[in-house]
Amino acid sequence: MTNAPKNDAARRAVGIGQGWHPDAARSMSLHTDAYTKDEWFEVDQRAIIAASWQWICHGEKLAEPGSYVAETVADMGIVAVRGTDGVLRCFYNVCKHRAHHLLEGHGTTKNIVCPYHAWSYDLGGQLRSARHTKHLVDFDTANICLDEVQVEEFGGSVFVNLDADAPSLAEQSGDLGAEIARWVPDVANLTFAHRLTYEIKSNWKNVVDNFLECYHCHIAHKDFVSLVDMDTYTVTTHDIYSSHMAEAGTSDNSAYDVSDATVTDHAVWWLWPNTCLMRYPGRGNLIVLKIIPAGPDRTFETYDFYLESAEPNEAELESIRYLDEVLQVEDINLVESVQRGMSTPAFTQGRIVADPVGSGLSEHALHHFHGLVLEHYDQCKAVGIPALNSDRGED
Repeated sequence: MTNAPKNDAARRAVGIGQGWHPDAARSMSLHTDAYTKDEWFEVDQRAIIAASWQWICHGEKLAEPGSYVAETVADMGIVAVRGTDGVLRCFYNVCKHRAHHLLEGHGTTKNIVCPYHAWSYDLGGQLRSARHTKHLVDFDTANICLDEVQVEEFGGSVFVNLDADAPSLAEQSGDLGAEIARWVPDVANLTFAHRLTYEIKSNWKNVVDNFLECYHCHIAHKDFVSLVDMDTYTVTTHDIYSSHMAEAGTSDNSAYDVSDATVTDHAVWWLWPNTCLMRYPGRGNLIVLKIIPAGPDRTFETYDFYLESAEPNEAELESIRYLDEVLQVEDINLVESVQRGMSTPAFTQGRIVADPVGSGLSEHALHHFHGLVLEHYDQCKAVGIPALNSDRGED
């Protein structure tokens, strides 16, 4: 007989990591509660999304003084802005007067003016003027400044982290910056060309799981495996990222035209927890997939295409249509089916299928992702869920 946990939080925690093992060949996946329950979605938002480096944009969007990008991270508004001194800063997009948002979208500005009461801040976040305040006692604009958020330029992109104590992305990600520089040497010269957006009826972790393994590719993605040489497909896991590499685009295929391709590799990186950087066969390019948690069974995705020119050529239009009308349709159908299955009593967790050589058919990158999720769940006492070390099958 086992003793039941003494409180609801502990009761929910038991089993979420049970069966996971550091050795992928001996491991089970996460428990379905992590994909279906409201409380675990809230933990994901606070302990994972709000505590990790989140992709905001390509560096070109914030290159000039006065340029800004407003975004949302873990349901909190932030705005990144390039100061007149050339320094890139990021702030909570919240006025210090009545908490109204300050900027929307992206563009250029000389100062940051709240659209509610017109409090005005300089691009360094310092309050410069506040209407009708000269009569106030102990009020000095010099003492009021917007709250800063960590921001970092990395691999040709801009990332932010709401955790003020988090190590830099460059420090956390090891060799990722060097890998991007090697495989995408033209990243700084690429320009925005197109965006695809999706709303998916699935938990964000299911979307990541699917991205991280190609065990399903021969079955579900017939055109993709004609584009990519699966015999050369290798997946390597690192501290907070994994690389997915293969030769590709060297012969006729059923996905899209690669007859004039100058890039003949499939170079892909997943960066913890929800950013995917991709270099597909064709002209010089970088595709950024951002997986945005929106609910226990709801996820948004954006695909941003950065190309050699703002107008895609015919082959690139064909490749975008393939991703949009074929590959994404296939993947969305898969993850939505998985989400429905996880919502039944017939499934609680499944076996990880991993091989010792790290091939494209192995699920070891998915296992790596689950381990990182559990590490962060272990650290989430601040949101009321106890540590989960005892639930792991490490014996």
